[in-house]
Amino acid sequence: MLSPLPARLLPARLLPARLVAVLLPLVLLGGFLGLFAGEGGLGAVVVALAATLAVGASALAARLVRAVPPNRIRTAIRDREERTAFLPQRDPDASGRSRPRAPGRLVPTAA
Repeated sequence: MLSPLPARLLPARLLPARLVAVLLPLVLLGGFLGLFAGEGGLGAVVVALAATLAVGASALAARLVRAVPPNRIRTAIRDREERTAFLPQRDPDASGRSRPRAPGRLVPTAA
């Protein structure tokens, strides 16, 4: 959604993102209208232009994202190790594990 602020008040680093956010839907809409009108070569041009805009938008988004500090990465790895350290063992036949006991027979007098 576009900001109601004029362009002179927007941060300079957000202007390319706003431009891509406006141009990509317009290009796709124009392409769909051109395809329905029956023009054959316009579809390839629109797809190429939309792909170029999408690649540009993803490159721009990658540049605008802040880097994750290394201590958050270490904390996430440590937390994952702590969660997986106490998972139950899934192999009952592993060495050192006792065999599970089979259920016993019913005692006839208890019935």
